[in-house]
Amino acid sequence: MIPEDDSPAPQGNSAYRQLLDEIRDGGLMPGDRLRETELATRLGVSRTPIREAIRQLEADGLVAHVPRIGASVRQLDYAEVMELYEMRAVLEGTAARLAARAASEVEMQELIVLNDQLAEAGNSPEAARLNRIFHATLLDAAKNRFLSRSMLSLQKALLILGPSQLSNTARSTEAVEEHRRIMVALAARDGAAAEVEMRAHIEAAQRMRIRSLRERDRGMDDS
Repeated sequence: MIPEDDSPAPQGNSAYRQLLDEIRDGGLMPGDRLRETELATRLGVSRTPIREAIRQLEADGLVAHVPRIGASVRQLDYAEVMELYEMRAVLEGTAARLAARAASEVEMQELIVLNDQLAEAGNSPEAARLNRIFHATLLDAAKNRFLSRSMLSLQKALLILGPSQLSNTARSTEAVEEHRRIMVALAARDGAAAEVEMRAHIEAAQRMRIRSLRERDRGMDDS
């Protein structure tokens, strides 16, 4: 039975988390079908938790039902990708501006440590995890619960885009330098500058994402 709060049951929640991770890490790509029997076998659960997980992913906007095909990971068109990054620039830019005023010295130091670790990670898989923690730490430092809720919803939508662009060596190096410029503004308690630097950081990521999507589409056309 589905709980009254409409959240997945424990097994369904576990399956949901696993599928969410696979979408984020590129194990499940846009357009991939979600076959209940196949997923149940692979994750070692019954079909009921899988059905609950797919229902939750639909509620998140990550999965859609395609006629005559069934549930599949959503594919975003060019306009949707642009809109996602535009909203990310607005929300994370605001987070940086608020963090310049509200972040504690401990939080500032944690951001420095995380970015140093990100620099050491290079373009390894660990870089994507450290980058997520960096942005989450900055968001926490903004100390605005409504902003955090809005970002959570947006972050789930961004998962459809697949793996982080930090696997690209040049982008990984650029991101570390962009983070440093954000932190200079934070240390100066300059909210306006922090917002400008964060927006520039997100826009750089947007340009890289659009470039990679175009290269992917070009490759599909050639094949």
